[in-house]
Amino acid sequence: MSGSHHAQQFAPPAALTAGPRTLIGLSRADLEAEIAALGEPAFRARQLWHWLYHRGATDFEAMTSLSKAFRARLATHFRVARPAIASAQISTDGTRKWLLRFPDGQEVETVFIPQEERGTLCISSQVGCTLTCRFCHTGTQRLVRNLSPAEIIGQIMLARDEVGEWPASSEDRKITNIVLMGMGEPLYNFENVAEAMKIAMDPEGLAFSRRKITLSTSGVVPAMARCGAELGVNLAVSLHAVHDDVRDVIVPLNKKYPIAQLLDACRAYPGTHNARRITFEYVMLRGVNDSAEDARTLVGLLKDIPAKVNLIPFNAWPGAPYECSRPADIAAFSDILFAAGVSAPVRTPRGRDILAACGQLKSASQRLKKSEREPAEVPA
Repeated sequence: MSGSHHAQQFAPPAALTAGPRTLIGLSRADLEAEIAALGEPAFRARQLWHWLYHRGATDFEAMTSLSKAFRARLATHFRVARPAIASAQISTDGTRKWLLRFPDGQEVETVFIPQEERGTLCISSQVGCTLTCRFCHTGTQRLVRNLSPAEIIGQIMLARDEVGEWPASSEDRKITNIVLMGMGEPLYNFENVAEAMKIAMDPEGLAFSRRKITLSTSGVVPAMARCGAELGVNLAVSLHAVHDDVRDVIVPLNKKYPIAQLLDACRAYPGTHNARRITFEYVMLRGVNDSAEDARTLVGLLKDIPAKVNLIPFNAWPGAPYECSRPADIAAFSDILFAAGVSAPVRTPRGRDILAACGQLKSASQRLKKSEREPAEVPA
């Protein structure tokens, strides 16, 4: 299924998103077109862009460099709303998780992980997920729909609201890194993700360096090269197994794009070199993928790829089909990789107590029936 077809099929239903159009998520060109349609010069769009993404304005009345009459016209035609916060939780380790609700009632989770040297915001790209990875709680929730550019970039903007980080500055940031590792497979919603990330990387937008943005994929091979060419962000690959028969079970997408194909796409990913490695995510499942033989096989698979391996202790949830590997086995696995020259740190789980850790995100959103999410067809 192509990305565009996927995007159309799982777009927000028009009937549920009616009303004034949001300006959040529009490209610069589209924003200029909207402002030109109001009879205003192009520089007004640049002023508006500054207010939206540098100043974080949530109300047209706050945009004091614009005339009162223009602000009133904007308020008549458009909105700049954020997603609504359905609930907010803070872990004992300081991790924050927001359940965000959109106008059609669908929900996703966004997580902020503060650390001494960085602050990482984990954002979602879809409501639910289509991939059904066996170790992932999100994968137990069917795909409901793709998120729009406004809903993707809106997660970053809301998090900035919550941590008090406006105007956007490149110094002393609390949110330093963005990871597309929340709910959904970003490469199955690539057009919308790309629009949002271009705003995130715009120097006059949210001003994140592409080196501070990481897109995580389970291995949608045909879209990987396009991601590298158009966005140039860091790539993280959910590998989780070294043999196809095992990966077929825990990451079913492997049946379509097996390990050899996936690693070929990694070798070809633009801009990869020793100073800018591909991160391979590897969740540690007891008795499934955590043997010394697995570790040695992984070393062989990655021998010609500039790589770092994140070893992730399995984060259980009620009814999970696996157990986490024993600490001694995780340490031994890591040691084998490090001894072979492959960086393989063990990720410290964050936010487990609020189900905010890797693989634990899920919302109560349910897939609407086709008749509910699509307006009735009108005969020609």
